[in-house]
Amino acid sequence: MFLLKYISDIKLREQIGASTNKVEAYNRFSKWLFFGGDGIISENNPEEQEKRIKYNDLVANAVIFQNVCDITLTLWELSKEGYVFSKEDIVMLSPYLTMYIKRFGDYMIDLEDVPQPIEGDIPV
Repeated sequence: MFLLKYISDIKLREQIGASTNKVEAYNRFSKWLFFGGDGIISENNPEEQEKRIKYNDLVANAVIFQNVCDITLTLWELSKEGYVFSKEDIVMLSPYLTMYIKRFGDYMIDLEDVPQPIEGDIPV
């Protein structure tokens, strides 16, 4: 029954296709962030495999969060300068940016550096 509905309902096909594309984009992004081994987990221990997957998801979600914050702040600054965006423009943006990320760069942790607070009052 589902296949018949899928074949006959174009909106359902578009919705499933869009959802599939989002999941595949996340998986590509997550694999890009995976350090070493081209995303292949060489451990046979299920607990170690689960840990590596969870750590990779944690890093991916942190980078996505930072990308969303950066995009939102940039859009807010541009809108203050007079640029106008439509929903169609914003829908085309993706939090899976990799251009400015140094995967294997040198990162220093400064525990004294307080991050900028999240702007909750930015009109979106």
